[in-house]
Amino acid sequence: MTDRSALLKRASIIALTGNIALAVAKLAVGAISGSLAVLSDGVDSATDVAIAIMSLVIVAIIDKPGDKEHPYGHARAETMATTILAFIVFFAGAQLLLRSAGSLIAGEKPELPGTIAIWVTIVSIVGKLLLAWSQFAIGKRTGSAMLIANGKNMRGDVVTSASVLVGLGATYLFGLPILDRVIALLVSLWIIKNAVEIFMEANTELMDGTSDSGLYKEVFAAVASVDRVGNPHRTRLRKLGSRLVVDLDIEVDPKMSVARAHDLSVLVEKAIKERLPEVYDVIVHVEPRGNMEEGERYGLKPSDHE
Repeated sequence: MTDRSALLKRASIIALTGNIALAVAKLAVGAISGSLAVLSDGVDSATDVAIAIMSLVIVAIIDKPGDKEHPYGHARAETMATTILAFIVFFAGAQLLLRSAGSLIAGEKPELPGTIAIWVTIVSIVGKLLLAWSQFAIGKRTGSAMLIANGKNMRGDVVTSASVLVGLGATYLFGLPILDRVIALLVSLWIIKNAVEIFMEANTELMDGTSDSGLYKEVFAAVASVDRVGNPHRTRLRKLGSRLVVDLDIEVDPKMSVARAHDLSVLVEKAIKERLPEVYDVIVHVEPRGNMEEGERYGLKPSDHE
């Protein structure tokens, strides 16, 4: 197991342990106290348990070397896991939305939740803050989109629990148990919002896109640093989990030997990898200077980011 995989596994175990404890506590207290808001918060934590289990499985997959079916390796399994994570979170949010909205529409008259609901919510806020910090810290260290997405999900959970706490406080202050249902409805909408954002980020990668224009600027700057090489174009970046694949065309003197042109393409590859350490592979196509070809439809050039 690589150092990166070991860190991913550690982060997943931390998330699994912490969320099991929080989910059990909130589900139990939500049922005992009669607080739908706390119960919904517990369901949200239960989805985090499923996510942590999935993350442990993914760690074993992304470490596998490339094969004839997957010549680029298995790193994108992490992106697939992030997409599944988004659907899990969305499903949990939708279920909570239907339950809380149904309770309000039916005009149910709930009893005032027990005070234990407040204490478990305070513990949840502290616990989720620590879990979110661990996911972000290890996610940034390893460049894991999956962990960063999970960190965002847990950061959203902090807001969720804080909203539940405010709602419970207002419920006791004004003696209106229905506020608990209203907070549960708002929490469910927040969960759905987080799910959509996580899905959109993962979808960009699955569509071989990137929202970070700075990566292209770094590639063009790397090409510019190599003498006798010009006009980088048809440049495309593809993310494979935490890695990048760069594909581009460059132009050289048409009288240059094939051997010399090859040497320059190697220098371009080296310059790109020095600027972007996360690059897994660079594919360089060499053309004679001034070459014009019809039908070059895809890829970017420096002027696209000026």
